[in-house]
Amino acid sequence: MLLKDLIHHIENIAPLPYQESYDNAGLVTGDKNWEIESALITLDVTEAVVQEAIKLGCKLIICHHPLIFKAIKRITGNNEVERCLIQAIKNDLAIYAAHTNLDSISGGVNAKICEKIGLENCRILSPVKNQLLKLATYVPHHHLELVRSALFSAGAGTIGNYDQCSFSSSGSGTFRGNEFSAPFVGSKGKLHAEPEERLEVILPRHLTPAVVEALMVSHPYEEVAYDLLPLENDLPTVGAGMVGTLPAACDELDFLGRMKEIFGCQVIRHTPLLNRKISKIAVCGGSGSFLTGKAISAGAELFLSADFKYHDFFEADKRIVLADIGHYESEQFTKEVLKEIVLKKFPTFALRLSDVKTNPVSYF
Repeated sequence: MLLKDLIHHIENIAPLPYQESYDNAGLVTGDKNWEIESALITLDVTEAVVQEAIKLGCKLIICHHPLIFKAIKRITGNNEVERCLIQAIKNDLAIYAAHTNLDSISGGVNAKICEKIGLENCRILSPVKNQLLKLATYVPHHHLELVRSALFSAGAGTIGNYDQCSFSSSGSGTFRGNEFSAPFVGSKGKLHAEPEERLEVILPRHLTPAVVEALMVSHPYEEVAYDLLPLENDLPTVGAGMVGTLPAACDELDFLGRMKEIFGCQVIRHTPLLNRKISKIAVCGGSGSFLTGKAISAGAELFLSADFKYHDFFEADKRIVLADIGHYESEQFTKEVLKEIVLKKFPTFALRLSDVKTNPVSYF
């Protein structure tokens, strides 16, 4: 299939607008119009991973961490990133990254961590703001369902676990077309009053072009009146971290011991134990210290993440146990997430999980 078809599917689930401002998710090397027959999935792109892809005949690497984070002024092979780029370009190897956009979705990196731990009743720990809009438009009564269905099909009308959400109210719209108009109802040059429905739906900001296009195509009027209003509501299905509950409360040490087994940790750095049963757990794959306050506010008794600095541990303040299992360890199952996303749409596409362990951290 064409690379762009695979990219479209991934970005439909993990849209690029959901990535953090510092991130560089998306297509790193390659042409969207290339034909691909197989892909290699990895957490990080290293020279060993590139060589693995070339040896396997894969023309695409799907990774979590983007190969390029910082600006590159020259490609001379002086470091691993440059050498990877040289080999990828020489071998027509595409590299695609799904990073913080994959972290942010409700079925992404953190959901997989919750699944591995066995958490229930999971929700986003810190939902994003300023990502929702309300579309209000005015539709002649007999076209209401047609327009409403078109907006739903374009992705509007989802609120949490509910879809096809809308509101309509009846009123009367007036207009008068000039000599260049071609009114759907009424006559040009004459004031016309038409029974109309005010139709309102909510949509994620990144779907604005598609939803507005669907409105224009389905609406019968020559000039379509509509408003796009920014909302301060949280988007509950998108954001940082997750929080959930264990099926049964357990001792802190027992829980940490089980985490060492599940994530293959050689060591877990943690704050002093509070000697209590725990049941509510917050998680964040990768660097999650910025969510400590959110985890405490959510009532979590333990926060599992990585990359806590020395002073970050003080923020626990005997209110929560902070457990650092390591960056690689916390995100290692992201390869499974990417595989599941691709196979959901393309069940016969050839996928291979990389055999290269890319963790740059060792313990003595």
